[in-house]
Amino acid sequence: MSRIGEMPVPVPKNVEVKLDGRVLTISGPKGSMSHEIPERIGVEIAEGEIVVTRPSDSRTDNSMHGLTRSLIGNMVHGVTEGFEKSLEIIGTGYRASKDGRTLVLQVGYSHPVEIVPEEGIEIDVPSATKVTVRGADKQLVGQTAASIRAVREPEVYHGKGIRYAGEHVPLKAGKAGKIGIG
Repeated sequence: MSRIGEMPVPVPKNVEVKLDGRVLTISGPKGSMSHEIPERIGVEIAEGEIVVTRPSDSRTDNSMHGLTRSLIGNMVHGVTEGFEKSLEIIGTGYRASKDGRTLVLQVGYSHPVEIVPEEGIEIDVPSATKVTVRGADKQLVGQTAASIRAVREPEVYHGKGIRYAGEHVPLKAGKAGKIGIG
């Protein structure tokens, strides 16, 4: 039994929901998103909520039921409030800046790394060592943040690199000769 799938998705008043065949479109103040509903899953639009149903309790139907409900819930949240990921840049001389929509990272390479965000993604640089990724699509925000982090992942000896805000990077001890043993 899918406990997530059983819960209806509340729809705020400023959100418009349309079901055209198997395609569900949700529009709100932050944008519009659409998703194709799997064939065996049913979607009903009631007063102020979206209800997801499944035809049987088979393992496949159960998993698709919960997945579809979660995706619809993320779409409603995305078009009303949006999603956000914050990244920190740590390292001497490491910094970020914006050139129009393009994010320019200087993180120890011989050249600056430029990242152009996809449509629907907004990148802010509040300071030279902080980057914020915002958007309505949760998957796209996470993928963009992961691709920025992959430019220079935190290394384990000094902790330099790009990391998510609040991410803990466990540091390894260096060589024994460096700490004065011997």
